[in-house]
Amino acid sequence: MYHGIDGDALQRQYKNHLSNFKDWDQKRHAKKWLLFPDNIGEYLSLDETEMSNGELYTILTNKAAKGKKGAIVAMIEGVKSAKIISILDKIPLSKRNKVKEVTVDMANNMNLVIKSSFKKAETVIDRFHVQKLAAEAVQDVRIKYRWEAIDKENLEIEKSRKENSRYKPVLLSNGETLKQLLARSRYLLFKPKTRWTNSQLQRSRILFENYPKIEQAYNLSQKLSYIYENYTDKNRAITKFAKWYKDVEESGFKAFNTVARSFYLHYDKILNYFNNRSTNASAESFNAKIKRFRAEFRGVKDLEFFLFRLTKIFA
Repeated sequence: MYHGIDGDALQRQYKNHLSNFKDWDQKRHAKKWLLFPDNIGEYLSLDETEMSNGELYTILTNKAAKGKKGAIVAMIEGVKSAKIISILDKIPLSKRNKVKEVTVDMANNMNLVIKSSFKKAETVIDRFHVQKLAAEAVQDVRIKYRWEAIDKENLEIEKSRKENSRYKPVLLSNGETLKQLLARSRYLLFKPKTRWTNSQLQRSRILFENYPKIEQAYNLSQKLSYIYENYTDKNRAITKFAKWYKDVEESGFKAFNTVARSFYLHYDKILNYFNNRSTNASAESFNAKIKRFRAEFRGVKDLEFFLFRLTKIFA
């Protein structure tokens, strides 16, 4: 009688007999580090990803491979710069000196790695990471008002109970309470006005009428995105960023001051974006592929074999 195929048995057959896993030349140190020096290119991305049980790996990828075969240059357990540098330095200096540019997020450990291992490369801080910080600063302003609205509503409900009366919330012109308005405005504040739906447009008008500070914060975030999207000349971008920085200082928003301080500390690497308009999108895309691959494996039970399969496809 036919009972179908045992998936686990099939995987064991592939692992132990059909694949070259037993003879893999990097098996001995695979959990600690993997290197593929021949995949190095002029333009790289350096990022981190979660592999299993919250364990982080630093991944160096070649942008020219576009997330396909030949993409992985290195995978190193952990995010400590000293360890990453010690492994990358195993790549011949002649190959490392060919690297012109490495795109990263704003983490200082990544900047140290590039400065040490790729001395002739420019560091580019990913524009989307900077924009994300600004978008999160807007949400901080919204959340502050939302907590105030929740507290106010709770006090009014408590007052009604003491007076033995029925609590009747004040409804806005779109039928929402202030608490609901602030909760449901989350997503529209991440998007430019041109991408708002009709309901989001209506909600934004009411939101900004009641909370002009949220509108001010939203406009600051959108101005930052506008500079990235509409300026290609580095010198013009510098002028526009200086004006944006001044607007942030004058706004008095604590959350935006944190963004501005980060910008000030890393401005040269942020401005390097305008040299080639390079982003870390390829690294983010590759991380998404790893997550999908992990899901197909139903988690990572055998890390060595998972890495073997991963590198067979992408290295």
